[in-house]
Amino acid sequence: MASGPTVAAMLAPLTFFEERCTDKETLRRLIALAHDRSRRKEAHALFSEIRRKTLAAGKRNDQLALAQYAFEEICAKTLYNISGEPAPFDADSPFWVLPLALELGRMLGVTDISQISPLLTVR
Repeated sequence: MASGPTVAAMLAPLTFFEERCTDKETLRRLIALAHDRSRRKEAHALFSEIRRKTLAAGKRNDQLALAQYAFEEICAKTLYNISGEPAPFDADSPFWVLPLALELGRMLGVTDISQISPLLTVR
């Protein structure tokens, strides 16, 4: 079960991008970890898997994949940090979720940022 405002803020863009990105595998795994508090410590290993994808995307200069994996990496870091396990990632990780989501959305051609997250709704 998802809990807390941090997880809720992450789930909206994760779900949004899972529907729009070609590489869905790690997005789906992040969504599963977000929903299952008892498994969030697995986010550390998932971060390492995503980092390997990031490095491969960098070698082929795939800017869209780099944006996707930067977003995924920060989500994995955030999920691991809120698990309470030792050796957390940088404490500012949650603050980068929405900026990196916006960048990925921009690269996907999203013009209405409120589609990415209700937190981005302009009133």
